[in-house]
Amino acid sequence: MANTYTQINIQIVFAVSKRTNLISKNNREELHKYIATIIENKGQKLLAIFAMPNHIHILIGMRPNIALSDLVRDIKSTSSNFINSKQWVKGKFNWQIGFGAFSYSNSQLDKVIKYVLNQEEHHKRKSFKEEYLEFLSKFEIEYDEKYLFDWIDDDDV
Repeated sequence: MANTYTQINIQIVFAVSKRTNLISKNNREELHKYIATIIENKGQKLLAIFAMPNHIHILIGMRPNIALSDLVRDIKSTSSNFINSKQWVKGKFNWQIGFGAFSYSNSQLDKVIKYVLNQEEHHKRKSFKEEYLEFLSKFEIEYDEKYLFDWIDDDDV
């Protein structure tokens, strides 16, 4: 789009259905590469990605050529199909409905990239539920508990 100038950095967070630990370390890198390709094909810029066994963080430089909800829908749908075609899990793999999206200025990017890439270490101290609720609080996002992810165990990663 001519004469359109933006700087939109978004961290996207979403969980595996029922927050089960279905993303193995063995498959993580291939999943990262696959999702990176989806993002690039949609004209967006991947800044960082890290999948934990039960959720994923994706930091992107967002261009205004697609709605964020459409991008996340496409990432979730296409990557679910990819995981199922690879038969990485018994049964059918799905991401949970919904996602979190949190915006950052350029001055915060280095810190956020380190945060995303350091998820394994981070989750030795804090569960995904604690992390997600902290995001909602920090960004002053109102929410209804019944629409949050299906929490199965506060102590898992």
